[in-house]
Amino acid sequence: METLLPLALFAFVSSITPGPNNIMLTSSGILFGFARSLPHMLGITFGFGVLLALCAAGIGSLILAVPAMHLALKVLGSAYLVYLAWQLRGMAFTQDEHKDARPMSFLGAAMFQFANPKAWVMAVTGASAFLPLIQPVWLAIAVFCAVFCVINFPCISVWAGTGAALGRYLAQALWQRVFCAVMVLLTLYSAAAIWL
Repeated sequence: METLLPLALFAFVSSITPGPNNIMLTSSGILFGFARSLPHMLGITFGFGVLLALCAAGIGSLILAVPAMHLALKVLGSAYLVYLAWQLRGMAFTQDEHKDARPMSFLGAAMFQFANPKAWVMAVTGASAFLPLIQPVWLAIAVFCAVFCVINFPCISVWAGTGAALGRYLAQALWQRVFCAVMVLLTLYSAAAIWL
């Protein structure tokens, strides 16, 4: 059980730092508010929990053992993040432009975790370094996933809440441009961080 504190710290740092989920949740908070973004947040935590369990059960070890798979994951992940940064550069927050838009669904957010490069890096790293050394193995995996998910949900909620709070201040075009520039820079940082 001595690995729980390092696991909790890793879960906190990796969950609170910028990444695709947090950037999308900030945008969702701005456009739809915190309450309407709840299914998105719950879907992230559920899907990530499944990904954690799969990585802890051995898929993460397979990816680390096959350098080509690990490299492909990093290349695809960073390319996706650069694409996301490109999409974010001209984001607008007027209600008229988004009147038909809907927040991401629970299922959509859960499935996105399997395409999210940061989620894969977090899950593989966490499973290889912080899986508790307890028996039976299923209990170690359950504890690992529970600790990570309990910490992950409040962390991602901060990003949706920040978006909801910022929404009322982004009516002016100048502040929209500043916000978009910050989000683009954070997304590019996430793409570069995959290689560090």
